[in-house]
Order: sequence, then C-alpha cells, then structure tokens
Amino acid sequence: MFLEKQRQALLSERRRYTAHAERYEAEAEQLVNEREPGDVQFDEESGEGDSIAVERDRALQISAREREEIAEIDAALARIENGTYGTCIVSGKPIPKERLEAIPHASMRVEVKSSGPSWRRS
Repeated sequence: MFLEKQRQALLSERRRYTAHAERYEAEAEQLVNEREPGDVQFDEESGEGDSIAVERDRALQISAREREEIAEIDAALARIENGTYGTCIVSGKPIPKERLEAIPHASMRVEVKSSGPSWRRS
C-alpha cells in the first residue's frame, strides 16, 4: 500500500515536471523563432544586449533543472521496481517514511544528504 501510494505520487510529480520542462523548452524555441536577424535589445539597468538570448538561456536552464528532477523520479521508480526504494543509496540504511512522504524521490537519508559531497570521497 505504501509503495503504491509513493509510486502514484512519483508519477504525478513526473507529469508536473514534464509539463514544466516542455513549456520552458517551447518558450525557448518561440523566442528563437520570433527573433528577427540583427535584433539586439539593450537593457538600461544591466547594460547587457540581446535580452532575447538571456531569456532563452533562462528558459533552457529551468527546463534542464526540471529534466534533472524527472531523472531523479525515474530512478526512484526504478528503485520501487527493484525492491531498493526507501534504502539510502550511500549508507544502505532505511530512509524514514516521513522523508519519503515529503520527498518521494529521496535517495539518501537527511544526515547523508546534508553532509554534502564528502561522502563520495571514500
């Protein structure tokens, strides 16, 4: 029952992140398509030219972050399938249910996650 609830939560999150990523990718594409050759817009506050390129880069960065979240969700779904969901990928200890309910794609215990990348050095 718990795993099915988590699977449904993950699938719901995946749909949401996918929709966001696709929206930002479409926005970036639209900015490119609407741009006229030689168009450069200068922003008085920043002094930077070509704000269309800046907006496009921002949209692509957001989309990339959404895709990273999707990859984490897919990894969590795979852990459900292979029976390792709820086990910290670093320490091998169980991840508390409360953490999994709050962050269904969590792959590490809080103390491991908060210790930063130092756990990778061993």
